[in-house]
Amino acid sequence: MKPYQDFLDEIIITEEQLQKRIRELGAEISKDYAGKELLVVCILRGGVMFLTDLIRQINVPLAIEFMAVASYGSGARASSGDVRITLDLNTSIKDRHVLIVEDIIDSGHTLAAVIELLQTRDPASLYVCTLLDKVSRREVEVPVRYRGFAIEDKFVFGYGLDMDDYYRNLPFIGTVNLKKYEDPT
Repeated sequence: MKPYQDFLDEIIITEEQLQKRIRELGAEISKDYAGKELLVVCILRGGVMFLTDLIRQINVPLAIEFMAVASYGSGARASSGDVRITLDLNTSIKDRHVLIVEDIIDSGHTLAAVIELLQTRDPASLYVCTLLDKVSRREVEVPVRYRGFAIEDKFVFGYGLDMDDYYRNLPFIGTVNLKKYEDPT
């Protein structure tokens, strides 16, 4: 595996920008859910880094749940549109205030399928918080209540977002120069 510096095109969101925006989102969520208990549902795996930083900024009682959803094949750069739940919730969401935490929304197909499924379980409320939103790629409308950053249609990695299952641990979000990444030399 190449060092990320070999194919990093540019850093589009720095660690400082990420943390500042996450503090703002945490304050907004805390205000909106004041007096309520919150169930935060993290979509694995990309959402984990965002989740851990975000929940430290929320000051209302909350519980955490996880879902894993597959819509990308191995090495895929775009969703197949075939959404599968590979890990479902362990607890009931009936009559609970649910906030889905997602790393990135692209076409919207994956998140729309998750929302449709969770709505059938009768939550008191169901909203979405995404770190990144590629609005120009949207094929299916999804109701995003909390948005970290709207970004251009570029392949991004870092801060939970992977490149072939690597580089999630980087503290920033960068764009990939695919020509350099796919060059075997």
